[in-house]
Amino acid sequence: MDEREHGESYCPAPATPAGRVEGPPYADCLECGKPTEYGVATPGVVLCPVCEWQDAQRTACSG
Repeated sequence: MDEREHGESYCPAPATPAGRVEGPPYADCLECGKPTEYGVATPGVVLCPVCEWQDAQRTACSG
């Protein structure tokens, strides 16, 4: 049975930080060091909007 028949996307969505914490203070992006939209207590990898978009472009399915 194909996953797409169940309404799920063929490619998984990029991961977002679980348990997002609102700021301020805001966490710094792990890629470029600019402020993110996530509070400093947000667990996991946090990226600024630009780096999140670039990461999603790199990991997106082609085809």
